Amino acid sequence: MSKESIKRRDFLKRTAVAGAALPLLGGESTAMTIKPAASLPIVISSANISRSPTGQIVNGGIACVNRAMEIIRSGGDTLDAVVAGVNIVEDDPNDSSVGFGGLPNEEGDVELDASVMHGPSRRAGAVASLRYIKNPSKVAKLVLERTDHILLVGDGALRFALKQGFRKEELLTEESRLAWLRWKENLNPEDACGPSPLKTARSGGGRVSRADLTPQQIALNEWIEDKLRNRPTGTINCLAVDPNGDMSGVTTTSGLAWKIPGRVGDSPLIGCGLYLDNEVGAAGSTGRGEECIYINGAHTVVENMRRGMSPQDAAMDAIKRVAARYGNNRDELSKFNLNFYAVNKKGEYGGAVLWKGGRFVVHDGKEAKIVESAHLYSK
Repeated sequence: MSKESIKRRDFLKRTAVAGAALPLLGGESTAMTIKPAASLPIVISSANISRSPTGQIVNGGIACVNRAMEIIRSGGDTLDAVVAGVNIVEDDPNDSSVGFGGLPNEEGDVELDASVMHGPSRRAGAVASLRYIKNPSKVAKLVLERTDHILLVGDGALRFALKQGFRKEELLTEESRLAWLRWKENLNPEDACGPSPLKTARSGGGRVSRADLTPQQIALNEWIEDKLRNRPTGTINCLAVDPNGDMSGVTTTSGLAWKIPGRVGDSPLIGCGLYLDNEVGAAGSTGRGEECIYINGAHTVVENMRRGMSPQDAAMDAIKRVAARYGNNRDELSKFNLNFYAVNKKGEYGGAVLWKGGRFVVHDGKEAKIVESAHLYSK
C-alpha cells in the first residue's frame, strides 16, 4: 500500500479503536476481543481448480494462497497479500472465471466485478461491470485507498481506472470467444455468429469426426462443451488473517457466463460476496450470485460467527437459508450451486456448499492444502 494510504489507514484504525471503546446507543459495547491462536497466520481461498482449453489442470487457489502467505510472512499487509494472490488468477488466460480470458456477457464483452475489505482500517472498495481492465481487484483496492466511496460501476469505474494509470486491453481470448460463438450458435442456429471449432471449410461447414481433429482441437472442444453444459459463475475469493489477528479479503469475478450486459452478482457487493469484521472474522462466496445477494450471504456468515458459531457452522447456516427460500425443494435447488468460505480471528476456518463436491484451499503457514467443504445435499 502507498505511504499515503498507510497513514490514512493508521489514522482510521486509531479512530475506529477509540470509537469501539464508546458505549453503543441503548447498551454497552459489543466489540469482541479474541486472542489470536498459535495457528495464525491463515489464508483461505476458493479452490478454482479447472481444466484449461489445452487440457491442463489449473490450480488457481493453490497459487493464490501461496502468494498471499509469502507476502504475509515477509511482514506485508493482509490486503496487499490477498490482492496479489488473486491477481495470479486474474492474469491467467487459462482460468475463464476471472479477469483476462473470462467468459463474456451475451454480447461477447467481458465485464468484471471485484470487492476488497481491509479489517484494521475498517474500509472497503469495489467495482462492477468494469471492462478492458484485467485486474478489477487492484482497481477496487484503489477505490478503498484513494476515495471516500465504496462502489464504482461501468464507465465511471473504467474512467477512474484509466486515471489511476491502468491501460485498456482486450480481455477476450480466442478460446473464450469460440465458447461464446458456440453458445450463440446453440441459442439460435439460424443466427450463428461464426464458425464452430468443430466445423471446417473442407467439410462445407458440417460436423467432422473426432479423428480429423488435432489433440489441441479435441481439448478445446471438450472444454467448450463443458462450459455449455455447466454454465460458469466464475469467481475467486481469498481471506487472510495475519499473526496479529488482522484480516483482509477480496472477491473477484468475470461473473455469470453469457449474462445480460450490466448484470451484477454478489462479488462486488459488500455484505454479499465479501464481508469481514476485524474483531470477529471474514467470509466470502462463489457460485450463484443472486442467491447470495438475497440473504446478504457473507454478512450473514460473519454475524453467525459473532454469535459464537464456528466458521463451518456459520457458513452452513447461510446455505440452509438459501435452501429454505425454495422450501428445500431439491429439484429447484439442483439448478444452481453456492459456496461460502469463512475464517475467524483465531484462525479457525470452514466452508459450506449447497451440493456435495465443493472444495477450498487453506494455507496454515506451513503448506497449502485442499479441504472438502461441508455440504447440505448430495446429488
